[in-house]
Amino acid sequence: MIWRKTVNVVMLALMWLAAAVVLLPLVLILVHLVREGASSINWDFFTKVQSAPGTTGGGMSNAIVGTLVLLLIASGIGLPVGIAAGIYLAENRTARLASAVRFLADVLNGVPSIVTGIFAWQVMVKPVGHFSAWAGGVALATMMIPLAARTTEEMIRTVPNSLREAALALGYSTWRTSLTIVVRTALPGIVTGALVALARVAGETAPLLFTALGNIFFTVDPNKVIAALPLNIYSFAISPYDDWHRLAWAASLVLIVLVLLISIAARYVVRPKFGKAVD
Repeated sequence: MIWRKTVNVVMLALMWLAAAVVLLPLVLILVHLVREGASSINWDFFTKVQSAPGTTGGGMSNAIVGTLVLLLIASGIGLPVGIAAGIYLAENRTARLASAVRFLADVLNGVPSIVTGIFAWQVMVKPVGHFSAWAGGVALATMMIPLAARTTEEMIRTVPNSLREAALALGYSTWRTSLTIVVRTALPGIVTGALVALARVAGETAPLLFTALGNIFFTVDPNKVIAALPLNIYSFAISPYDDWHRLAWAASLVLIVLVLLISIAARYVVRPKFGKAVD
């Protein structure tokens, strides 16, 4: 009995240590971002565009709005396609097409983001002859689709078959059972998968270098080049100007907070309907 208690204590200690090791990098990153960037976040940061090279002041209002525009385009394209594909994969597990789609989704998940950017440039930029927010949104959507599809499939597969059988026994058609019973039950997990996909692409820089390009001015026109926080962070961080370095740290902190707010908002929307199931 003493040996079992000793082993139990040791294993619990190892699990706590492993959890601390996993959380430590995240905590260090957040602390460092707050220390370096919090002092640079002010009203001008959210209301003014970036300053000219070598000058002080300015902000990143154009990059913040540009990031929201890109995420809106990417979500509007990537999430419906990815979630629909995930529903098909879950409801047709043994079909040959489902196996092929599942394999291709796994392969696409492993494609480097810079390759996705080159692909989007070849398809969206080169034919029209100019960079645009549409091209950037499509590049990000391409990265979201396989992740949303695989996450949706796994969440739907956790729904008990008894729910499907009960709905079919009551006269529900197959498609209605999938959409109103299965998807409704798995919705908290699907929302979580959508947030993971959104967070996955929110900080991507390489695809935007080939598509959105960046813009020092304020614009929301999806047919034109557009600024984005990841692009500004990259260009400001490698610049020789200390004031731009300061803004890069502040932009990094804002980008992290933006992803956090999206997650909190989505959980708040789902929680009143599904209660503790979201947790």
